[in-house]
Amino acid sequence: MRRKGVLVDRIQLLGLTGDELERFVTEDLKQSRFRAGQIGGWLARGADIPEMTNLSAALREQLARIAVANPVRIARSIQSRIDETEKYLYALPDGNLIEGVLMRYHHGDTLCVSTQVGCRMGCAFCASTLEGRVRNLTAGELLGQVVAVNRHIQSADPQRRVHNIVLMGSGEPLDNYDNVVKFLRLVNDPKGLNISLRNISLSTCGLVRRMYDFAREGLPVTLSLSLHAPNDEIRRRIMPVANAYSYEEVLTACKYYVEQTGRRVIFEYALIKDLNSEVGHAEELARRLRGMRCHVNLIPLNDVKERKLEAPDRRTVETFLKRLELKHISATVRREMGADIEGACGQLRRKAMLNPESLECVSKMPEVHFRRL
Repeated sequence: MRRKGVLVDRIQLLGLTGDELERFVTEDLKQSRFRAGQIGGWLARGADIPEMTNLSAALREQLARIAVANPVRIARSIQSRIDETEKYLYALPDGNLIEGVLMRYHHGDTLCVSTQVGCRMGCAFCASTLEGRVRNLTAGELLGQVVAVNRHIQSADPQRRVHNIVLMGSGEPLDNYDNVVKFLRLVNDPKGLNISLRNISLSTCGLVRRMYDFAREGLPVTLSLSLHAPNDEIRRRIMPVANAYSYEEVLTACKYYVEQTGRRVIFEYALIKDLNSEVGHAEELARRLRGMRCHVNLIPLNDVKERKLEAPDRRTVETFLKRLELKHISATVRREMGADIEGACGQLRRKAMLNPESLECVSKMPEVHFRRL
């Protein structure tokens, strides 16, 4: 259906479970059940509807009128000259932009996935939150990022694929809870991409109630907590969520997650000059984490022009790391990747928003509204 040049009520096929796709094929399309398997196979390979050549031309035409295969398109890709990191700006059918980063490691390609258009958490060190949250991404848009990148990299090397996923792009995953949980089940589907949940990390700023809910889902995903401070006082200065949930409440929720899943928790700690990066801060952090099954990932701050926060020098970072190790806290410094392509989440999207003329391909995309089955 079309209203004022805008397509409405198109179904995101990538966002359907196997049962939902089968029901759609038999009830909406009035086709035999086996067609669902054919369509599902094409979707996992990133094919668009016209490419589904084992479907009749009439069926493909019917399908294209009411559905879309992948609602995510790569509008721009930028590859680092320093390493093999690649940054993507994705276009969504409603004109919104999101972004992601593909990082190459010896153990396989890791894709950083966005969960929302923008973010409403307001963390002081993040560019994604500067314009607030526009909307949640659907499960199909979450899976669509992975499928689009797989197709992109396989066009040059058919053997490559996304092996690992980190839900650490724009947005707070637990603020888009239902879509994120559905995405995790979809991406793990043996008939789809079949990515192990143990190869997936989910990062949260600390929405405690949802952390308990997620622990009870029975999904062996690695939980990463954006901690970034050794105490409540400092955490409240940079993370508004700390006004809702205390430091102790967040750590207690992490301990519960470990008990329920058997997985250690990763604490993300962005080191900020003159705020949280001194030796005393390291010692206090070690005291708070002592006895927990955890690992601390130290992150020298990415400069965000709109924020007056700076990264400490390398010596300060190394001293902080050594002090944690002396206190028997497992810790590493995150390897900086894609520094020359604005690898930090939110930066490329923000630049494109400020210069929309550079994205003609985005502006020409039709607006599409989606319905749930």
